[in-house]
Amino acid sequence: MSGAFMTHVLVFLAILIVVVLAATTFENFYWKNRELNNTYGLKEVLVNFSLGASYKLIDAVAIALYIFFLYDLIQPYGLQVEIENQWLLFPLIYLAVDFFFYVTHYIMHKVRWFWTGHVTHHSSDRYNYSVALRQNFTVVINGALLIWWLPSALIGFDKELVLLAMEMNLLYQFFMHTEMPSKLERFGMILNTPSHHRVHHGRNPSQIDTNFAGTFIIWDKIFGTFVPLSQAGDIKYGITRLQPNTYNPITLVFHEWKDMLIDLIRTKNIRVLTRGPGWIDTQDKLKKNDV
Repeated sequence: MSGAFMTHVLVFLAILIVVVLAATTFENFYWKNRELNNTYGLKEVLVNFSLGASYKLIDAVAIALYIFFLYDLIQPYGLQVEIENQWLLFPLIYLAVDFFFYVTHYIMHKVRWFWTGHVTHHSSDRYNYSVALRQNFTVVINGALLIWWLPSALIGFDKELVLLAMEMNLLYQFFMHTEMPSKLERFGMILNTPSHHRVHHGRNPSQIDTNFAGTFIIWDKIFGTFVPLSQAGDIKYGITRLQPNTYNPITLVFHEWKDMLIDLIRTKNIRVLTRGPGWIDTQDKLKKNDV
């Protein structure tokens, strides 16, 4: 990374920290003034912040150590988009990055190997701004980040502008994690909104594997994964399989890895890794019915 760009990244991260602290504090007071004191729990907030910090730290290390290296390695074999001022391409870069996020997010839900790095984000039974920080740094280990990054390299976009687009996309997604009224709802035909994303975090059958969008909900509408809040039924947050009831960040990061490996050893079936997280339960039920 260039020195000037690194300075901009650090400034952006500093602003991000201030925004996150201000937003979570405001939301907490908002619900307390309405005598709804169960939106936030101190232990969970501390865990969510620690998970978010560990994720950003490992993410930064991964970008510096190997993601940019692979990006530069692949880019010469791509489309070689060349323009003197790549900033003119930034709206297109942002749109592409958002679409690649949709694809990555979909895969993380549909393939258990990648679900291991995403389950932590869904394992809270609360829904507030701090849940947006509840991330799992093992997305760096299982390769999910590369699914998001490398298509932009094949197109030939400038990697620093891709990084900026990603950080802006994640900042936008932060504001999806609230039950407070939002003016973004008026743009819900095109944009992702808090109500759209609440459906995504639901664990009831009509809510599972829906609304994968980052910024633009149009991807869900195009590919048939969109469900509006009005058709989603009662929203219950959390995960349907092996819900962790702990504030231990190590358990929250690694419990699905452990469960996946146990299932793999027990069944000796590689499809445990490549199918959805609920596939093994379906197979177990089928075997019981055959007995």
